[in-house]
Amino acid sequence: MAQVQEFHFNSSTGKNSIRALRWLPDDGAPKAVLQLSHGVAEYIDRYDEFAQFLAGNGFAVVGNDHLGHGKTVTDPADKGFFAEEDGWKHVVADMHKLHVMERGRFPGVPYFLLGHSMGSFLARTYLIDYPGELSGCVVSGTGWQPKLTCELGLLIARNEAKKLGPRAKSDKVNNLFFGKYNDRFKPARTTHDWLSRNTENVDRYVADPDCGFVPSVELFIEMIGGMEYIEDPRNLAKMDKKTPVYFFSGSDDPVGSYGKGFRSAVAAFRRAGCTDVTEKLYEGGRHEMLNETNRSEVRSDVLAWLTAHI
Repeated sequence: MAQVQEFHFNSSTGKNSIRALRWLPDDGAPKAVLQLSHGVAEYIDRYDEFAQFLAGNGFAVVGNDHLGHGKTVTDPADKGFFAEEDGWKHVVADMHKLHVMERGRFPGVPYFLLGHSMGSFLARTYLIDYPGELSGCVVSGTGWQPKLTCELGLLIARNEAKKLGPRAKSDKVNNLFFGKYNDRFKPARTTHDWLSRNTENVDRYVADPDCGFVPSVELFIEMIGGMEYIEDPRNLAKMDKKTPVYFFSGSDDPVGSYGKGFRSAVAAFRRAGCTDVTEKLYEGGRHEMLNETNRSEVRSDVLAWLTAHI
């Protein structure tokens, strides 16, 4: 078992304390570091099994509960809420603060970032805002939204924010994002069958009060803005084209539009001139490939890619 350490650091908001975890290999100094960026309505502890696997293979793994998530939340009113303004920027800046801290702790070793779902959008933002800092980036469960879809989503979310306030939870906005994700899996056993074919994973998620909650309208506004930011060719051009990137997803992942949005994201990186882009789409897999029924295969593939880029 890896040695697991819990710690906190000050958020870029100047108001919040960010909670983080670090997994260390038992057999000495790590050969590389992997930083994790989790998705919306979940938290970093859900990656323990994957982190334990990597630590058992000589990696240090680190990740934090983003603003509004997990144990970073100390006031219930902050659950699913990033910040009063510039929430997306603050979450990415917190990721960078953690990166700088861990770089100092493990100098001279390769440093990778893995982002899943919303965390994949944050990781893609990181590649734009901090080009050249990473040895490589792994993008899990990502997607691509048409510009008109983003504009419509922003219009609805902003109207809800005006009526209800930015911290409010809007079923209207939540359904706009997640309402149709289960449609492909009818008759559905739960509200979150779209996560994976692994029923134990889905049941744990549904039973967890820190998972699957309705985020604030502010978070939706920030996330849509983040999507627009990472899909703008002018921003994609700012990335370090030599940074290796590994995209993976399931062919039945609604976030990736069942492969279509996933492929659009990969193609955008290649159009931007990125020279080392690898992709893998797992047939029949759903959103959380790291927790899927074939998770051993998926984790081994991630390890192989990381190892090849050390």
